[in-house]
Amino acid sequence: MRAAAHTGAEVGATGATRATGATRITRRAVPDDLTSPRRASLRQRSFIGTIKALDSLASAGAHMSVRVNDVDTGAEVLTGDDHLTLPIGGIGIVPLLIEVAAQIEFGQLDPYEIIRRDAIESVGVAGIWQHLQAPALPVLDLAVLAAAASDAAAANALLQRVGLRAVRARMDDIGLVRTALLDRFRDVRGPDDAPHVAISSAGELAALFAAIVNARVVSPAVSAQVGEWLNLNQDLALVGAATALDPFAHEDDRHRLLFVNKTGRTGGIRAEAGVLAGPRAGVAYALIVGFDDLSMGHRLRAHDAFRALGADLMEYVH
Repeated sequence: MRAAAHTGAEVGATGATRATGATRITRRAVPDDLTSPRRASLRQRSFIGTIKALDSLASAGAHMSVRVNDVDTGAEVLTGDDHLTLPIGGIGIVPLLIEVAAQIEFGQLDPYEIIRRDAIESVGVAGIWQHLQAPALPVLDLAVLAAAASDAAAANALLQRVGLRAVRARMDDIGLVRTALLDRFRDVRGPDDAPHVAISSAGELAALFAAIVNARVVSPAVSAQVGEWLNLNQDLALVGAATALDPFAHEDDRHRLLFVNKTGRTGGIRAEAGVLAGPRAGVAYALIVGFDDLSMGHRLRAHDAFRALGADLMEYVH
């Protein structure tokens, strides 16, 4: 992996470069024009823990894509192969939710339309609808299940209703060229199926989440609806672990943290994208890791990188 990291560490006017094996790390000083009150102390922020964790993954042969942007300024904070397109698993639900919200906003989809579970092919890879007695749910409830629990059955029901072609067209309209929802969720992927549910790059995912919280995706109303759904996400086990937020109730945190995220998990893939904002700053971030899931040690090493990123993000924003 070839990576460059631009951090808030004060390392001198010309910055510093460190090469370790296959990974090249570059750190640059923060500009002097930090006038926002909540940005006044950012000069001492760094991402050393994240850089070390990514170095370890790269040495083990993992593929990764990482990007962190400052939400206030749009400045690049951390980057490494952020153009690299990789599978993203359940994060592919985000483009689907955008299309669902857009069709509701423009009167093309009734938010209370009832969709039956037996109208879609059974899938058990993730989610809770498969364990519920309700045989049918309205569109709005399915969106909540898809966002909060990465519910595969709910996502597939929504995708069947709005159409894969419409989701892809919406991503084109937004300007995302490396992000694509390829297929529905499946228990088993055959030779005639798309190899993955969805793909993207860290650069595009970080930009997409920044646009969602800044009300720039399709329309302010669509952005607000998607952000509201994503704020219900209960998977805080990766980057979110560092926030110490309640995974079941983190919409109004007493320590002034805003956290909106989505995770993706599949064989040999871990991915997360979101926005974390606190008293000092706000960041949009994305990290995708493809690794050989040969042992628990390999998996834990990948998870450690997400938690290191979470700790560094918390230091940056809080």
